[in-house]
Amino acid sequence: MPFVTNSVKVEQINFLASAKFTSFTYQVSDAGVTANAQGRKIVPAGSIYPKNDETAVGILLTDVDVTEGPQPGSVLVDAWILEARLPVAPAATAKTAMKAIKFKQVV
Repeated sequence: MPFVTNSVKVEQINFLASAKFTSFTYQVSDAGVTANAQGRKIVPAGSIYPKNDETAVGILLTDVDVTEGPQPGSVLVDAWILEARLPVAPAATAKTAMKAIKFKQVV
């Protein structure tokens, strides 16, 4: 007999301004992440990695579930980004630190 679970609908806003980008895998920490209504700790796509300050390396490409502890996640290190569509606006120091990330205004 097959095991069947309820499906969950996921919606993600496209914040990429171009189909060309470079991403690398980084370990996404679970520190400071609060659980959602389903009890899952999700770091949303578009979050500045690792922090929204001068230590910024890039931007998460997809959601990362860190409920069970730190997990690998795809981090954009070279891309064109639609800044207005990010879940949190990048700080000026983060923008300076992410030299290969270019920000474009939504038209």
